[in-house]
Amino acid sequence: MTVAKDTKEQQPNVAVRTFRETRSELKKVIWPTREETIRLTIVVLVISALIGLLLFVGDTIFLFLYTALVDFVS
Repeated sequence: MTVAKDTKEQQPNVAVRTFRETRSELKKVIWPTREETIRLTIVVLVISALIGLLLFVGDTIFLFLYTALVDFVS
């Protein structure tokens, strides 16, 4: 029984091990340059705005068609 206890005491804490592994992995990451980050942020904002505009136009068209249908039925 003491052998198992000694082995357990030698293992690092799970949180400490996780933190060390995370730090090790983050050192391997190739981070984007400032210019890449700015350019990709602009791309994301433009695409998001275009999708928002597309949804707005589609919603407006369906609202017009729905209103026309309700007026026609009643």
